Amino acid sequence: MDKIIVIDYGSQYNQLLVRRVRDLGVYSYLIDNKNDLSTLDKNEVKGIILSGGPNSINDAKSPRINPQIFNFNVPILGVCYGMQALASYFGGKVEENVVKEYGNIEVNFDNSSNLLEGVNNLSQVFMSHSDTVTNLPDGFRGICSSQQCKFAGMENREKNIFALQFHPEVRDTVEGERIISNFLFKICGVSKNRSIDNWIEDKVKEIKQIVRNEKVLLGISGGVDSSVCAVLIHKAIGDQLYPLFINHGLLRENEENLVLDSFKNKLGIKVYYKDASHLFLKELKGVTVPEKKRKIVGKLFVDVFKEEAKKLDDISFLAQGTLYTDIVESGKGGNSKVIKSHHNVGGLPKELGFKLLEPLNELYKDEVRELGRKLGLDEAFVSRQPFPGPGLSIRIIGSVTKKKLKIVRKADVILHEEIEKAGLNKDIWQYFAVLLNTKTVGVMGDNRTYFYTIAIRAVNSIDGMTAKFYRIPFDVLEKISSRIVNEVPFVNKVVYDITSKPPSTIEFE
Repeated sequence: MDKIIVIDYGSQYNQLLVRRVRDLGVYSYLIDNKNDLSTLDKNEVKGIILSGGPNSINDAKSPRINPQIFNFNVPILGVCYGMQALASYFGGKVEENVVKEYGNIEVNFDNSSNLLEGVNNLSQVFMSHSDTVTNLPDGFRGICSSQQCKFAGMENREKNIFALQFHPEVRDTVEGERIISNFLFKICGVSKNRSIDNWIEDKVKEIKQIVRNEKVLLGISGGVDSSVCAVLIHKAIGDQLYPLFINHGLLRENEENLVLDSFKNKLGIKVYYKDASHLFLKELKGVTVPEKKRKIVGKLFVDVFKEEAKKLDDISFLAQGTLYTDIVESGKGGNSKVIKSHHNVGGLPKELGFKLLEPLNELYKDEVRELGRKLGLDEAFVSRQPFPGPGLSIRIIGSVTKKKLKIVRKADVILHEEIEKAGLNKDIWQYFAVLLNTKTVGVMGDNRTYFYTIAIRAVNSIDGMTAKFYRIPFDVLEKISSRIVNEVPFVNKVVYDITSKPPSTIEFE
């Protein structure tokens, strides 16, 4: 399969580079600049993209070009810091700009370059840089410029190297998709070979080859990821799959009954059930630090898996619905910083006791939904909102108690009911209630109250890597607020979160 690798220099947009290539039908993935590239299959790698990054190439400690990239003899595209790194490597000069360029900038394009074929002569791009290339290396020529940046792009046709100071992967770059498409199809000569259909065929074969006659234990939650993972593995190995549903007591209202009914009656897959809610609540007692909550839930999940596996015959594999976004946010992909640990990534002990099977770990959330549809899952199942592995423990700010769980569950039910009544449920990617650790003074009837605050969160996203807050109409918010303070005990205030990701995350913790 043709592959495009993205060398990660730490840009906040490096995942967008991977996504844009995948969206154009070509497989792409992120690689740390420090990795040994000699382990990659040279027959599969058809092009290399160097991402942007926050460093200055003039800093002695900043990452440098890995010379191994030139051993592949494939086209190279440098983006932002990637352009500066290439310029420096080949003897050009990079200096700090007197006037910085951040945001939307107009650029003049020379569309005689194969990279810019079909691009308008003048178009808007997204810039984010303080350094700039002031002298090109020998053999390179400029291919675009802005008012403040003489060399907003460069190329060396003989070496098949191209570079851009702006970010073609960001939607604000109007011609970005065309530029990336030119690099893929006109310069690298790749073919569109990435589809969910051929991915399923390849993955089913791979699972069969890995598992053979052994048995697989899969933790399911009823969410999209674990459900799709279960159906995919079941398609490959049938009853060698042992789905285990652990009720950690941190689920949404009536969730355990919905999960068990869906797997039994809709999917026809036998599920093993374990109610371990008392164990999780005991371990979480008094814990207020969100990362510690995630670690506790993750470790306890594994411990319970081990105990339950002993009751089954000869389990060899533990399967998980880990997604690519989970790996990236947990700091396991490229040079990405740890945003938050995920129970199926960060919480696993080194000595697991099982071989690990993660068939979805190269997919984004929207790709998993498409996969679910291809596997025949009901739309209601596929379109379920994401739900964190640590459950409501991270939608309760502060310590977790049975009382607080009842409060946040009831508030969440009301939120969902009013969103559905307003016909907004299909417009919003994810919405949920959070119980804050803040108590405020209120008045109910003639009495003074000192109760909790519920926060409402609603966002739109494609894959969870970025998200925009959703503008719920005020009349709907008013109904939600009124019902919550009237129907949910110990709550006298409702607030609405209008922060996007970044700078926030989707979950509160």
